[in-house]
Amino acid sequence: MPVFLKEFFKRNGTGMGSLMLGLVLFWTIGLIILPQLSMLDFSFRPNLPPPEVGGPKDVYTLENYKYLVFGPEGGSQNYNAVDLKVFFRTLVAAVCVTIFNLILCYPIAYYLAQNKGNHIRIFALMLIIPYWINEILRAFALRIIFGETGVLNNALVGLGIFDTPFDFIRNDIALYAGLGYAYILLMIFPIYNVIESLDRNQIEAARDMGASWAKIHQRVVIPYAKPGISSGCTMVFMLSAGALAAPQILGGPSSLWFTQLIYQQFNDNSDWPQGAAYAVVLLVTCILLVLAVMRLFKVNMGDIGK
Repeated sequence: MPVFLKEFFKRNGTGMGSLMLGLVLFWTIGLIILPQLSMLDFSFRPNLPPPEVGGPKDVYTLENYKYLVFGPEGGSQNYNAVDLKVFFRTLVAAVCVTIFNLILCYPIAYYLAQNKGNHIRIFALMLIIPYWINEILRAFALRIIFGETGVLNNALVGLGIFDTPFDFIRNDIALYAGLGYAYILLMIFPIYNVIESLDRNQIEAARDMGASWAKIHQRVVIPYAKPGISSGCTMVFMLSAGALAAPQILGGPSSLWFTQLIYQQFNDNSDWPQGAAYAVVLLVTCILLVLAVMRLFKVNMGDIGK
């Protein structure tokens, strides 16, 4: 038995340790790895009627992946311009949402971590309480707020800022705001957990040496908080790229999300192999982008798990 397992069972006991290990293995293998392998297998198969599944025509093929790049055979274009545009726009939008969340959440996390008292507990509770409500209900609430007759437009028109209601839905402002709001806690608390352990004496020493607040954050706080920033950005990016409820509810007619194309392939077209191929491409691309950014900023996988 490996040393780390001996230590694990010694610390938790044989019964509890076996239960915890079994649950982790069930979660990892049964609910993550096996479904993804099934999806990968589907992505290489042709879309056949049920009676022909497993027959001579049911052989592995790359046609589902070729369709994403080149579109249907005999099409008027050399490339599948519509789906590729949606794919890249989804990735760019997910990056923008991640950057927006980081800019918004870093000061909040720093304030929560570096201050104590009842008002901090109340502030943290106010951040958490809205997330007791289902994500879909929150998205519909935001649609009402950002609607042409919603609270925000009524306030802006009433104040004379706009003469007529502004279409936040069609201009994707509601969508990006909704995605940013949906995952705000996933950015705040990883950063908060790291900054909370930062010795305040380091900040005080930097202040005594005449460093500005900008320099303190650049040279002291942000390098120390890198594990939390990495973890938060990874979760927000992956979930934003894979979001479905918010784009369906808050997206305008021209803001099609790549996950909506996947949904259409599975449910509207009943083309599970094509939907699986699209899902695999999105998953692999997101993982490669995260790994590339981690390498660029010299972040280890261990930092993500802290």
